[in-house]
Amino acid sequence: MHLNLTADDLAFRDEVREFLAENLTDEMREADHLNGGSFADYPISRRWFLTVSKKGWVAPSWPAEHGGCAWTPMQKYIYATEAAKAGTPAYFAMGISMVGPVVMRFGTDQQKAHYLPRIISGDDVWCQGYSEPGSGSDLASLQTRAVPDGDDYVINGTKIWTSGAHHANHIFCLVRTADTEKRQEGISFLLFRTDTPGITIEPIINIAGEHTFNQVFFDDVRVPQSCRLGDENDGWTVAKYLLEFERGGSAFGATVAASLAQLRTVAAGKNMNDPLFANKVAAAAIKQQAAEFTEHRIIADITRQGRPGTASSIMKVMGSETNQGITELTVEALNYYMAPFQPEARKPGSNVTPIAPAEGVAAVAKYLHLRAASIYSGSNEIQRNIMAKRVLGL
Repeated sequence: MHLNLTADDLAFRDEVREFLAENLTDEMREADHLNGGSFADYPISRRWFLTVSKKGWVAPSWPAEHGGCAWTPMQKYIYATEAAKAGTPAYFAMGISMVGPVVMRFGTDQQKAHYLPRIISGDDVWCQGYSEPGSGSDLASLQTRAVPDGDDYVINGTKIWTSGAHHANHIFCLVRTADTEKRQEGISFLLFRTDTPGITIEPIINIAGEHTFNQVFFDDVRVPQSCRLGDENDGWTVAKYLLEFERGGSAFGATVAASLAQLRTVAAGKNMNDPLFANKVAAAAIKQQAAEFTEHRIIADITRQGRPGTASSIMKVMGSETNQGITELTVEALNYYMAPFQPEARKPGSNVTPIAPAEGVAAVAKYLHLRAASIYSGSNEIQRNIMAKRVLGL
């Protein structure tokens, strides 16, 4: 793909920069700087989501008929890159990146009319009910069961590592609706509210002191069968389609580039005078550039076929492992300043003086959080199996 910017691309880039300069507040930039998890401080990042939604830019990949931007792959790349450079706070938007595409692909007209406008406006906030205790990377082994009862399903079971469930008012959920020889054939895909009677959400605090994850319990939860997306027992087809959007096709390259910029800031001076450490940083920069070029190829794939396909597995592996390596070097550069545990210093507006240098205050939390990056969205071992089978034909 030819990535030189055309005159229209340059004009769009200038429009993006102007929008960011006018609307991105210091508070929002601080929330991004202090973010050590998947998304920034929720109230602040939600304000940014609503700002972008008001502009009409919150759904870059969606078609215009559903309220999206209908941007070209290059426009999406430009926006994501400029947003990462500017320090926009990562907002919690599984509805935009995951639910919307599958509703458009598999939903009824009634489901599209109901859910899509509410996702765009931010009225509906979604979390993902996939993993279970004992059913993480081997997702097809899930045991949360939905039993038909009249016009409803009655759901019992539990989901774990449910990011943002404490903020979400809806959940998209894989449930077992049949016992079949091939486990994938007995799974259905449901959409329903998290305030439905019988649902309990319990927090899971991670090693960095962040509340991102939750465990969700279902005790005789009644959900109308009309909330099913796609055919009964064919939820695996929906889930595979969704995972393409979770694993790749986004601004992985820009995210990794932002991590590299933080590393260079933290390591400036003393660490970079060490030739061995400087070589490590140079190697990380090469990997970041390779990840960026791989993302360019995925943009080309999306241009041709409209979806990332198996290339999303390549980007998921490269992006997650490169980011892990960069954050590990950032912690190494902090040296003994990595040791203090000050989660309160990572809260925007806090008057707590950080012990670590200001540019590295969230570095350890980010490092710890990203240890899971090679596991979630399907472990990198599974992604390599996908690449071996579907890309290399082994």
